[in-house]
Amino acid sequence: MGKFEIKTDKSGKFRFNLKAGNGQVILSSEAYNSKSACENGIESVKKNSQDDGKFERKTAKDGSPYFNLKASNGQVIGASEMYSSTAAMENGIASVKKNAPDASVVDISA
Repeated sequence: MGKFEIKTDKSGKFRFNLKAGNGQVILSSEAYNSKSACENGIESVKKNSQDDGKFERKTAKDGSPYFNLKASNGQVIGASEMYSSTAAMENGIASVKKNAPDASVVDISA
């Protein structure tokens, strides 16, 4: 079962990672100024992850495929890691679709 982990970064901003059942990070958020904004981001991922059109498939400068998940307003709400192949990236997208809707939220930001 997947889970969202809320944490604080070095500058005190809030971020979340969506982790698959095996503990691997499959989606990372931007930095949020407040925990409530971060929690809204998680809700947005849960909702938007079910629409394939919200996944923006991209290629990094070094040729590595990755993806961004966008909200209805076009804002990026999560980014993937760099993948070794397009097939691996598609597996990552499938994992987000599978894990995000029912993922629990764990707050380790304290």
